[in-house]
Amino acid sequence: MDYLLALDQGTSSSRSIVFDRQGRIIAQAQREFTQHYPQPGWVEHDPLEIWQTQHDTMGEALAQAAVPIEAIRAIGITNQRETTIVWNRTSGVPLYPAIVWQDRRAEPSCTALRERGLEAQILQKTGLRIDAYFSATKLKWILDHVPGARAQAHNGELAFGTVDSWLIWQLTHGRCHLTDVSNASRTMLMNVHTNQWDAELLAVLDIPLAMMPEILPSAADFGQTDADFFGRALPICGVAGDQQSALFGQACFTPGMAKNTYGTGCFMLMHTGSNFQVSANGLVTTSAAQSSAQTEFALEGSVFVGGAVVQWLRDGLGAFKRSSDVEALALSVPDSGEVMFVPAFTGLGAPYWDAQARGTIVGLTRGTTMAHIARAALESIAYQSAALLQAMSRDALAAGAAPLAELRVDGGACVNDLLMQFQADLLGIPVVRPTMIETTALGAAFLAGLQAGVYQSKDELSALWQIERTFMPRMPRDQATECLARWERAVRQACVQ
Repeated sequence: MDYLLALDQGTSSSRSIVFDRQGRIIAQAQREFTQHYPQPGWVEHDPLEIWQTQHDTMGEALAQAAVPIEAIRAIGITNQRETTIVWNRTSGVPLYPAIVWQDRRAEPSCTALRERGLEAQILQKTGLRIDAYFSATKLKWILDHVPGARAQAHNGELAFGTVDSWLIWQLTHGRCHLTDVSNASRTMLMNVHTNQWDAELLAVLDIPLAMMPEILPSAADFGQTDADFFGRALPICGVAGDQQSALFGQACFTPGMAKNTYGTGCFMLMHTGSNFQVSANGLVTTSAAQSSAQTEFALEGSVFVGGAVVQWLRDGLGAFKRSSDVEALALSVPDSGEVMFVPAFTGLGAPYWDAQARGTIVGLTRGTTMAHIARAALESIAYQSAALLQAMSRDALAAGAAPLAELRVDGGACVNDLLMQFQADLLGIPVVRPTMIETTALGAAFLAGLQAGVYQSKDELSALWQIERTFMPRMPRDQATECLARWERAVRQACVQ
């Protein structure tokens, strides 16, 4: 038997999963790590704790799997994106804590870039809008604020990486300083047309090329682990940022295929093939996971508050004790009673991009109960995702592409049948839930398996992808249109702050 080890390094925990050749989970282990909030708007991780928790889960998962180490054909890595780490090339010691993707401290640098009129240039080169979300200005902040950092960087003493690069460095004991195109595309420093670091953008931010990792396709030779870890060296053969990895794990390999991941937030990606398209509807363009040197792209939209709205009902309002209780509460009423809940706790992401918007509940009457609010909260996840898909559809139609035929779903909240049915009703297309919803880790395993020769083609991977349930639209289209119009009215009220 052939097995693949996937390392899934997320924002709040590190996981390791052993998959068999059919994409089934044989064993898994997970460890949470500390979130640091040193100032309002700042979010940091300890890079050494990230590595330690990932290291520990690898050992736990392999022990639980109880398969010979020779049966592990390759390692795949998927990771939280944009999080920025700088370390000393000689000692391997981090220069500063990891600045997490959620961190907003670099906004002044972004404002300066906009004021210099660089928005259009950066958008055309990287597919991204200038935002502190991405790695470039986080890296600039470290070089600006850690004494002596920029001089060390120009002397070739420092290495930069997103979390994938940091894990590869640790696994190879510093022999390999590498990243893949999907992670590099989230730094705002890679030219997505050439898959190379952009000299002009590096110069604008005074970031020396010497500290940047080499960029490879997502399925490639990323070196071998040191033999000390497992008793023998294992090849690292697949790397992708978490959302692009989920797109790959959902077997969305061709233009027009899309997936939505329902987690703390929601991330929707639609594959656009080799067509680089700047969104006219509030989305970003990103490099998809690439199994060869051929460039591939995806349109991406992010919902900041998805499943987190259920956590707020649980912890903030005490509406129920367990998040899983929300579905029963919501089902205790036939509908939301026209209550609309816009969970803009940290502003609104795509396609609205309003950082000043705030959480808003509208349509309350004397008859409104917590059950109506719970149902409206669940529905808000579907409404926000529907707005993303509408934006994607407009972009696709503008490019002459066919309308989306279905939406593949994954992530923890996709197990909620009420939510998935309502999503299908709003979209008017089938919502398809696969048997394996851990598609982020599965994507990394698939990429590694392709490179290692466990799989011969993407067609073979497509055949492994299996449907658990398809949710067909039931709501009349005129009713769905009215629901979406009510949602947009509620959003406008949330944006009047």
